Formats: sequence, C-alpha cells, structure tokens
Amino acid sequence: MKRARGRAGQATTEVVLLFPIFVFFLFAFAKIFALLILVQKLEIASFYAARRWQLESHRNVAYEGFDQGQLLSNINGNVMGYLGYNTPSVASFLDLDTSCRSTQTCPSSSPGVQVQRAQVWNVVTVTVCTKPLTTPLYTSPGFVFCSTKYVPNRDRPIAFILPGGSSSH
Repeated sequence: MKRARGRAGQATTEVVLLFPIFVFFLFAFAKIFALLILVQKLEIASFYAARRWQLESHRNVAYEGFDQGQLLSNINGNVMGYLGYNTPSVASFLDLDTSCRSTQTCPSSSPGVQVQRAQVWNVVTVTVCTKPLTTPLYTSPGFVFCSTKYVPNRDRPIAFILPGGSSSH
C-alpha cells in the first residue's frame, strides 16, 4: 500500500530516544515485581518456620540441643530452599544475597531462620537479603527483609504434616 505524499511518518530519532527509556522502565517494573514476590515468599516461609518450630520444638531443656541443631537446621534448609537460595535462576531473578547489612529493624548479618527462646513465647525470625542495585539513575545498598513471628511453647512436640502430603520432612 502506498503512502500519501503529504502524510508524515514516524521520526526515527523519536524511536531511538524513547527506546532506552522504555527499557529502563521495563527493568524497573521487573525489579519491583521481583521484590513483591520476595516479600510474599518471605511471609509464607516465616509462617512455615514458626508453625513448625511451635509444633516440633521441646520445652524440656534436655532436648534443646536437638532443637537448636537438627530441627532448626532442617527448618532453615526448607525455608532457604523455598525462598530460592538453592536455585540459581530464582536467586538471580530475586537478587538474593548470602550476606546482609545490619539494619535497625533486622540486626541479622546473614539470611535464614533464627529462634530466640523465652519462657512463654519463642521468637522466630526469618531474614532475606538482596544484592545492591546499581543503575545509571538509582543506586540501592540492597534490601534486608525480616519477618518475625511469636509462637507459644508447647508441652509436647507433634510432627508437622502438610495436609495431603507425606509424613516425612
């Protein structure tokens, strides 16, 4: 189809100048979307960690070594796997980092699950860290997200079994 002589076409300079801006906004939206996914995954993982600690940890001090060793390391491994630390493509998309900068709200220096025992309540904190972001217009030192859950002590532990799942951890 022929174009009429008096009709103006799209200027190449407009396309060339607007394309980098479009790519920048596309990159920014992808990073914001990744942070939203990370926060949702953090909340789900912290609920899992807190619930499992509540149901399977012991009040008796004789079992504290098992709880702090085997139980906590198993919970931590499952949480880190769910968050994406064990999958390179997910860790890259979410910009996960293995070291954190300490903040006022998240004093931890590494990602993972930490438990503080108390008489009535146990404090279960899950920490996630992201890599620093450097773009031509914006620089971020990286984000540190913490989710803290308070769970009561139980008199006797019971196994945590997902509905419809197997009984093994």
